[in-house]
Amino acid sequence: MNIKSISDIIFPKYNKIRGEVFLELWFSEFQTKNVKISFKINNVLHSSKSKYQKITVLETEDYGRLLALDDLVMLTTKDEFFYHEMISHVPLLTHENPSKVLVIGGGDGGTIREIIKHPVKEIHLVEIDKEVIETSKKYFPSVSSGFSDPRVKVFCEDGIEFVKNNKGYDVIIIDSTDPIGPAVGLFSRAFYNDAYNSLNENGIMVAQTESPIFCNQLIKRVYHDVSSIFAFTNLYTAVIPTYPGAYWTFTMGSKGINPLEREISNTPAFKTKFYCRELHKSYFILPPFLKEIIYK
Repeated sequence: MNIKSISDIIFPKYNKIRGEVFLELWFSEFQTKNVKISFKINNVLHSSKSKYQKITVLETEDYGRLLALDDLVMLTTKDEFFYHEMISHVPLLTHENPSKVLVIGGGDGGTIREIIKHPVKEIHLVEIDKEVIETSKKYFPSVSSGFSDPRVKVFCEDGIEFVKNNKGYDVIIIDSTDPIGPAVGLFSRAFYNDAYNSLNENGIMVAQTESPIFCNQLIKRVYHDVSSIFAFTNLYTAVIPTYPGAYWTFTMGSKGINPLEREISNTPAFKTKFYCRELHKSYFILPPFLKEIIYK
């Protein structure tokens, strides 16, 4: 185990019952310079450096396997469904009849796994880092299982350039990493405008837009950028236990469908763990402090 290859914290702990000293291995993500979340680690399963980022897979004590990119937690097997279900089912059920779906990012495959539950005809995933896909297939088979669906086509290229040159999508899901490094351009007004042009009539775009606990200015900027382009712009929220601040936002831009008026009672049923169709419209209800962030 090459401990120096990852940003883990290792410290001795004295066991008073046995009277022996032993080491515990911990992985910490610094969510800000003053806040971090830590996981007790049983094993380092994978640590490598791709062309774009560091990729780490850890076996944790309480959260199962953990995928980190550049030392930032992307998913754990215990709670990944919170995020993947919410970024997928809300836009797909808001659209009246999605046939062709584009996912930007999402190389772990969790969003694809949720999309294939819908009767869509074609799914394109654009992930710039092929090694993320291969790592997920090897270490997260329950997350990446959707890649084997014949409706899925994978493009290992830059998503920003892809949306400039490809059109005809009903739903675009921007399943990006945090707005640093290769993902910075996925949070720009120019990119949202290109996504708008890639969508069919009544098309819908949704992007993960971080936590209002730490990123309120980013959320405000993205909301105003999207609302300057789309007919309807709505924020919706979910709890993602292992993400910074735990309280997470998604920003939806719609060309013609008002998500607050869309009835989804007649849509096909499928199994979920977190998303609940009875609560679909309630996800768009924002607490006062979040309204103040985006409207003030």
